[in-house]
Amino acid sequence: MTKAESSRCNLTALRKATRRVSQLYDQVLATSGLRGTQRAILVYVRRSGAPTMGELAAALVLDRTALNHNLKPLERDGLLTITVDKNDRRSRLVRLTKRGEARLEDSQAAWLKAQERFETAFGARQAADLRQTLELIASLEFDERALTSPAS
Repeated sequence: MTKAESSRCNLTALRKATRRVSQLYDQVLATSGLRGTQRAILVYVRRSGAPTMGELAAALVLDRTALNHNLKPLERDGLLTITVDKNDRRSRLVRLTKRGEARLEDSQAAWLKAQERFETAFGARQAADLRQTLELIASLEFDERALTSPAS
């Protein structure tokens, strides 16, 4: 890949940006004992109540293997539980524990600090626009557009 090709590569640009932002959040969140990805999982589980593994994977746009990899330390540390769904024994439900709820609350100030640092460096309005754009890219609607777009 030439320099011109790599500078036009959307995948490379997104991954580089994601790694940089993840480094910022992980550094600031380190005092809470959580990484940014772990906190995002805990937040989603809290909002959802008790999502199934499939619902959680879909919401976070993760495959089941990656989700399991991310859940193991959270379960090991007692921050969440994974149990068989009584209504569908093929499904597993993910629930936040009291310890997980407390860790999430303890991480709130650090997360706000990371948000503030990002928005100070990038701009609050630009950050809001970026979130909107990224939400579209992460959506099924975008996936359908990308799959049905004619190749040039």
